[in-house]
Order: sequence, then C-alpha cells, then structure tokens
Amino acid sequence: MTTQNARGRRRASGPTQELRPATFAIEDRPRDVHRDARRRRGPFRQVAEFAAASGVGQKAGIALAATGLALTVTLPATSPVVATSESGQSPSAMSLGAQPEISAAANAKIDFSRASVATKADPDGKLKSLLSAQSAGSVSPAASAGTLGSPLDQLISASPFGYRISPITGGAGEFHRGQDYAAQCGTSVYAAASGTVTFVGWHPYGGGNRVVIDHGNGLETTYNHLSSSRVQVGQQVSRGQIVALSGTTGASTGCHLHFEVMVNGEVVDPKGWL
Repeated sequence: MTTQNARGRRRASGPTQELRPATFAIEDRPRDVHRDARRRRGPFRQVAEFAAASGVGQKAGIALAATGLALTVTLPATSPVVATSESGQSPSAMSLGAQPEISAAANAKIDFSRASVATKADPDGKLKSLLSAQSAGSVSPAASAGTLGSPLDQLISASPFGYRISPITGGAGEFHRGQDYAAQCGTSVYAAASGTVTFVGWHPYGGGNRVVIDHGNGLETTYNHLSSSRVQVGQQVSRGQIVALSGTTGASTGCHLHFEVMVNGEVVDPKGWL
C-alpha cells in the first residue's frame, strides 16, 4: 500500500522487500595449451614463423634486417606447409621413398631456356608416298588437297575449271580444261612438284607454248600459253623450280597461265590438288 506526499511522490507504506543475493557465474574455461609457448616466443620469432608458413620468408627477412633490429634472418622462400609424420617426413617423401641426390660441377653451365621445336612440311614426300600406295585415279580429294605446289608466286583466278562461255567465240558450253591465273607476261612459272618433263613445244589445240611434267603413277601437270620455256624433254625438275615464263600464246586473250592437272590422261580440277 502506498501514500502520496505533498510534492506528489508516492511512498511505499508496506514492509520493504529483501534484496536478492548477488550471484556470480564462474565457468572453468579450457586452458590454452599454446599460450605459454607464445609468451616465451619474442615478437620477432613470431613474425619469422608466420612469414615461413605464409611463404613470404624473403620479404620478411629483408624487412627485419632493414630495421636494424635483426642482423640475420634465414627463412624459406615460398615453401608450402605440409603435414609431417612423427619422423619428420612429408607424405610425398614417405610415399615416394628416398630421393636420389642430383649434383653438378661448380663450373657447369645451366641453361633454362626452352629449346625451339620446328617442323618442316615435306609435300613432295607426301605426294610420293600417296602415289606409291595407289594410282592417282583412286586418290580421294581429301588426300590430294595441298599435295601440289603453286605454279605462280600469287594465284589470282581468272577463269575456273569446267563449263564456261568461251572468251574467244562467246559461245556457251565450252569446257575449260584447267584453271586460268592472271599473270603478266614474263612471270616465272614453277613446277608444281618434282617429276620428269615429257613435253616442251607448241600445243596444236589452243594451248600455245606448253610444258608437261609427269609426276608418276598417272599424275601430270601442264603449263600453257607460255612466252618461253626453261626446260627440255627428259629433264628432271624439282618442286618450285622455274620451268617457263607466262605469256599469251595460242588461243589466249591476254597474259595469263593456263594450269592443268591430269590423272591417267584425264583433266581434273586443279583446286583439288593445290
């Protein structure tokens, strides 16, 4: 029960309650077994051990030496932290066994540069092995692609293989037996592959000055509308060797090279071999 005094405050008129006794929570916390060890280690030793474990040993050693507080600090540089057995061996060492020591003379030259690896294509060898295994007529387009070299330094197609409108008569349905490549008169013409020259002379059916090279097993290449030749019949030529100069002889409307590929005497699209 309460009463109110003159200033408006209420005062308790009943008996005062007893105060609660103070209680203190006491817990037994586990002792840190490493606390005493950390206290015995100085700050520099702790920094050194941290640097060794984190892989920044060299940087930590330089920093400590620069301060003048440590004269020499030798720590491993970027060494991984691995678990070790009681004998001090790492798991990899235990699994691989004892590793042999590798030594070298003090004056031995050690070169860490990588050896350059270079490969050189042998298209003539590829063509020879391809034709020795089978005749040119049975070679698939996928196998023949890239086996012949370019007869000119730059191949600029002027007229494709197959049926076309004749540039001479203007009539439709003329069958073009090779590929025409634009080239100024006097441009060097190269052998597409190694072989034997079987014809040098005038082609009576519009080819003008003509050179034919036999590459074996039914494969031949011809070079037409030449201004002059640089080989003779029976001569052995190599891939890339100059055999003639381009021109506009025979049934021609301008300087160019008419290049043919023949398989067993029948012309085929040269692009399947170039």
